[in-house]
Amino acid sequence: MKKTIKEQKMVLVILLSNIFIAFLGIGLVIPVMPSFMNIMHLSGKTMGYLVAIFAVAQLLTSPFAGRWVDRYGRKKIITIGLLLFSVSELIFGLATEVLWLYLSRILGGISAAFIMPGVTAYVADITSLEERPKAMGYVSAAISTGFIIGPGVGGFIAEYGVRMPFFFAAAIAFIACISSIFILKEQLTKEQLKEISAAAKHTSFITDLRKSLNPLYIIAFIIVFVLAFGLSAYETVFSLFSDHKFGFTPKDIATIITISSIFGVVVQIFMFGKMVDILGEKKLIQLCLISGAIMAVVSTVISNFWVVLAVTCFIFLAFDLLRPALTTSLSRSAGKEQGFVAGMNSTYTSLGNIVGPAVAGILFDLNIHYPYLFAAVIMAIGLGITMMWKENPMGESLQE
Repeated sequence: MKKTIKEQKMVLVILLSNIFIAFLGIGLVIPVMPSFMNIMHLSGKTMGYLVAIFAVAQLLTSPFAGRWVDRYGRKKIITIGLLLFSVSELIFGLATEVLWLYLSRILGGISAAFIMPGVTAYVADITSLEERPKAMGYVSAAISTGFIIGPGVGGFIAEYGVRMPFFFAAAIAFIACISSIFILKEQLTKEQLKEISAAAKHTSFITDLRKSLNPLYIIAFIIVFVLAFGLSAYETVFSLFSDHKFGFTPKDIATIITISSIFGVVVQIFMFGKMVDILGEKKLIQLCLISGAIMAVVSTVISNFWVVLAVTCFIFLAFDLLRPALTTSLSRSAGKEQGFVAGMNSTYTSLGNIVGPAVAGILFDLNIHYPYLFAAVIMAIGLGITMMWKENPMGESLQE
């Protein structure tokens, strides 16, 4: 019989700390991007590529990492991921040439691809079916908190030097790696790992990708892509836009992102369920896309710090409500194919995270307003696509 969550508090704390640190490090780069851009004389296109290359590395590594988690064990993959993450942050902090920045982000993407499935699988191993949703909720909260605190931590630590946030991330990731080596124990035997690995060979990433193009799924996954594209494009240029247009400092940028993120998460926690009950997932998704598109356009004509903060709060709120609404709708419609839908959800999110920053960086070099306007157009297209989305088409089909 598996122990309860309370009885495994220390193990869960280590696991949640690992995933939190990974996503904290991802967010650290956002407020110091303008400073790096100025110090190293980089273009907006290059900064966009630096964000996109992380997602490319994560996307390409994820299918293999998932299988390695089943083949070599959760603990090994988690600790390797943390070590790679520590090295990647250290390289970014020490880099004086753009090639080293790219290498750092590639290693960072690979490390994220290792840590995420490793932690998720470990949590599933140590929890019962009854407590698993609660534990996975903790994992999701750790990820969200890392994203929220990351830019804030990066901005405030940057007051002591623009490279200090990366040295800080490298240090805590290394400490987490050492802690995991001594505290975590592999939950599955070699025989169990072989059995799981053998079962996983019957599926492949290519077959799942082809299946996602089925009319039953494609509309929902296009909206997933739109969400990731819009959010990553907005976040990528936000710090550059704020620096170039308003002269905001890293601390100003960190403050805006942190307050906006907290606002979005608080509303999500206390009002999301009620909004779904009143509107339903589809209407809430459409409302979020409309709001996001309007606010992206409004962002190009404002200048006051407090107005920028207010508009950013509502943009983050739209994205923070859109993500769980879409995930809930997909999960409700997936029937027995929860694993497939969850995997493709991650894949299309990664694709959006690749294309969004790359396009935003290129457009930023042409005109600093273009990335926001293009993000608005993409969200408007996503809104149009939802008009063709019938209620629960996947669920009905899968029940047949």
